[in-house]
Amino acid sequence: MKRSQINDIMAEADAFIRSFGFALPPFAYWTPDDMQARRAQIDGIVHGRMGWDITDYGQGRFDDLGLFLFTLRNGRQEDLRRGGGMCYAEKLLISRKDQLSPMHRHYLKAEDIINRGGATMAIELYGSAPDGGFDETAGGTVICDGVEHRYSPGEVLLFQPGESITLRPGDWHAFWGEGGDVLIGEVSTVNDDETDNWFRDPIGRFAEVDEDAAPTHLLVSDYARWLG
Repeated sequence: MKRSQINDIMAEADAFIRSFGFALPPFAYWTPDDMQARRAQIDGIVHGRMGWDITDYGQGRFDDLGLFLFTLRNGRQEDLRRGGGMCYAEKLLISRKDQLSPMHRHYLKAEDIINRGGATMAIELYGSAPDGGFDETAGGTVICDGVEHRYSPGEVLLFQPGESITLRPGDWHAFWGEGGDVLIGEVSTVNDDETDNWFRDPIGRFAEVDEDAAPTHLLVSDYARWLG
C-alpha cells in the first residue's frame, strides 16, 4: 500500500468513528516526531502494539481484501500466562462494504465482535479439524448476545448495530460489511497479531508500505523501525 493511501484512510476512518460519537485516545493523533520524543514513556503503547493498523494482507487490493483497525488497549502476555492482571484487549475496526477480512482463526484469543454502528456486519463461520486446521465440513457453536447458536459449515450470520458474537479459539471466521461500511468493536483476551492469526490461505497479516509520502501517524507495524 502507498503511504499516501494509508494517510487518507486514517483521516477517513477518524471521521467515520467520530460520526458515531466515539473519539480515539490522544496518542492516535501524535506525529512520528511526537512518538519519538515521548519514547521513554510509551513502552505500553509500543510493546502492546496499540494504535493504527491498516492492512491489505499483502495483496494490494485494499478495497476488496483489507481492514482498518485501531488497538485502543492491550494487556500483557505475562499476565495472561500467570492467569491474573491485564488479560484483555480492545480494538475498533472498520469493515467497508463488501471488503473481506479473510478466513482465519486464533489459537489463543477469544473475542467478542460487536456491530457498533453503520450497516450490517456479516460473519462466515467454520469449525476446526481435530488438528486445528480448516475443515470445510465442520460446524460449531458460538454465543450471540448471550444466546447459544449452533452454526453449519460456511453459515453466514448477520448482525445489526448493537448485536455481537463471541468467537472462541478454533472458530474459523471471515467478515465484511453488508450493504455499507460498519464500525466494529472487538473485546478480547490479550492480542498478538504477529503470532496468533492463522489464515486459511497463504497471505500476510500486515501491508507492505510504499513510502511515497511521509506518515501522518505511525502504524503499529512501523514501531520497530521508527521507535526501536
